[in-house]
Amino acid sequence: MSLSALFLWPDSPLMGYRIAMAFELDESQLIEAPIDLVWSVITDLPAYPEWNPFVVAARSTLIVGDPIQMRVRLVPPLVQPQREIIFECVPRQRLVYGLDGAAIRSRRAHELASAGETATRYRSHFRLDGRLEPPTRWLLGRRLTIGFQSMTRALALRAEELHRAASAAPAYPT
Repeated sequence: MSLSALFLWPDSPLMGYRIAMAFELDESQLIEAPIDLVWSVITDLPAYPEWNPFVVAARSTLIVGDPIQMRVRLVPPLVQPQREIIFECVPRQRLVYGLDGAAIRSRRAHELASAGETATRYRSHFRLDGRLEPPTRWLLGRRLTIGFQSMTRALALRAEELHRAASAAPAYPT
């Protein structure tokens, strides 16, 4: 069997086994902001152009099964459209979206856990698999890594900035 056949038909009965190929990225960060605030930054899609260097625009109902339409800066300065499906949305915990194609599948997860009253543990996870994973990894793996890392850092900065601003606001008696 040729090398190209391994990539095109990894679960062929002629091979007797399945080749598991996946490209995964994991980022984790402690964000000095309450979980509600971090969740609101993630789900405030119209505000993405203000802070997100990777997903520069996004639109969705965030209802499971509905699309999320994004504009992604994968190869700066170019911005490309990306349409995925919402797979899970659990407020204050997890937002998962991705693709379920025959040739390529992806999952992008934003996961949150409280780390006290004013801090949040954030995890960004991305997984890409399917028969087009190897060429996609080769062509775009470095750009995807940079993009997801920059988005994680920008999310933390945005949430912490909003938290500082809210904490510094004077409290007025009612």
